[in-house]
Amino acid sequence: QVQLVESGGGLVQPGGSLRLSCAASGADFGRNTMNWYRQVPGKRRELVGSITSDGRADYAESVKGRFAISRDSAENTVALQLNNLKPEDTAVYYCNANNVFAYTNRGYRYVDVWGQGTLVTVST
Repeated sequence: QVQLVESGGGLVQPGGSLRLSCAASGADFGRNTMNWYRQVPGKRRELVGSITSDGRADYAESVKGRFAISRDSAENTVALQLNNLKPEDTAVYYCNANNVFAYTNRGYRYVDVWGQGTLVTVST
């Protein structure tokens, strides 16, 4: 079963740091761009950043200079380092990969995969 599982969320004070991890399984994600999104209840899901298969990362303007994405293709994991956190960074953070070639109950397909999300709360 192809899946992404996030971990590492929690409560942190403003200015603090967290490291989120996304573990991929059930398919080879090595050729896929991996994305991190976040969502606040009542708002649209927002793209935080992406990392390509060859390690090039890009970020939303709101997090540039504070967040960093890395990946370990051998371990099939992606990390999101969150630094200098602000209250407005509070959200559920999701890991995503699109067009993953995976085996499904209908045979091999290209599928979009989302994790279940991990909550980050920035508050005093």
